[in-house]
Amino acid sequence: MQIQLSDHFDFKKLFRFTLPSVVMMVFTSIYGVVDGFFVSNFVGKTPFAAVNFIMPFLMILGAVGFMFGTGGSALIAKTLGEGDEGKARQMFSLFIYAGAGAGVAIGALGFVLVRPVAAWLGAEGSMLEDCVLYGRITLLALPALMLQYEFQSFFITAAKPGLGLAVTVAAGCTNMVLDALFTAIFPWGLAGAAAATAVSQLVGGIVPLFYFGRKNKSLLRLCGTGFDGKALLKACANGSSELMSNISMSIVSMLYNAQLIRYAGEDGIAAYGVLMYVSFVFLAMFIGYSTGVAPVVGFHYGAGSHTELRSLYRKSLAITLTASAVMLALAEALARPFSAVFVSYDPGLFQMTVHAFAVYSFSFLFSGLAIFGSAFFTALNDGLTSALISFLRTLVFQVGAVLVLPLIWGIDGVWLSIVAAEVMAALTTGAFLLGKRKKFHY
Repeated sequence: MQIQLSDHFDFKKLFRFTLPSVVMMVFTSIYGVVDGFFVSNFVGKTPFAAVNFIMPFLMILGAVGFMFGTGGSALIAKTLGEGDEGKARQMFSLFIYAGAGAGVAIGALGFVLVRPVAAWLGAEGSMLEDCVLYGRITLLALPALMLQYEFQSFFITAAKPGLGLAVTVAAGCTNMVLDALFTAIFPWGLAGAAAATAVSQLVGGIVPLFYFGRKNKSLLRLCGTGFDGKALLKACANGSSELMSNISMSIVSMLYNAQLIRYAGEDGIAAYGVLMYVSFVFLAMFIGYSTGVAPVVGFHYGAGSHTELRSLYRKSLAITLTASAVMLALAEALARPFSAVFVSYDPGLFQMTVHAFAVYSFSFLFSGLAIFGSAFFTALNDGLTSALISFLRTLVFQVGAVLVLPLIWGIDGVWLSIVAAEVMAALTTGAFLLGKRKKFHY
């Protein structure tokens, strides 16, 4: 039986509805891990470091897709809750067209800027050339990547999370198969890995267009639409937290790379790259659940169903806090085998990575609350609070920590920075959730 946004959600139904989103995000993270595995083991340590070095810049360019997806999804869900399906379809179409156009413009700009940005960040010699090569090939598919980010949210809002999962799995399998083919079988090196990533992004961004471009059984489809500046601005405001979160995370990653070059050299960047790949898998569970539940929250907020809103809030807190404890236990247990997957060929780098991950893992105990809180306020169309949580979590707290703590503890201070930042973010999110209960009736 198909679950509708208007349903009452008990724990069982909530798990069923959000599971595709969770699996989708985890799978997306896993194929990123596979990408890193092939680059590290079949191309080399320097290209692996180069990919992780330039990746924050590429993530900044793609972040607009998250903004349109999450911000637009919240607005569309609220409109559906108000009973205006025609207007919801027009806004959906507008956000897709705007995302595609922005992708072309931003991709062209990034193609030009990738070399000077990599050089400015500190890349030299072969590492610089690897950054440029990987960046320019993947940027060719940036419009599709931005659409993929949008559709990850819109499939859920359309009450078709299973289709969203299927598209993500298809894109992920494409990336993994082509990674193996282009790096392990054909000696195409870093260019092959970049091409595999670009093709997978084309699958994730273009295939959904065929589904939504025709009549379908979902709540949404592409149609003719006029320019609606008010809706675009509202979507941008709603999604500003996700935009800020992704940009801030990327800026922080650049700062981490700068600190790691100073304290540990190229090995430090490679170890940090492993942490990022693996942490994506763990954080994807929080992001997936928050993304999955957000349209339900937005619908019931738009419909004025305060009782259901309170129920969703309390159940989500229980799920998030329980999952946080489980994530910490799993991460501590798996630190050594995860590290071995990427860098077992270098004993010194392997030991550094194991130690770093054991310290870094404590951040998972606190990160889930801030991720949920930001998505929750986005769903309530309170973009300002959501953006503030993301801004403080991903920029202010992390920048402060990574600048100060290494002065006290050296390289360990770098690994502890994320833990300290997530503790502060969790406390801040808790304060906002308690302070706004009466305003939003949850």
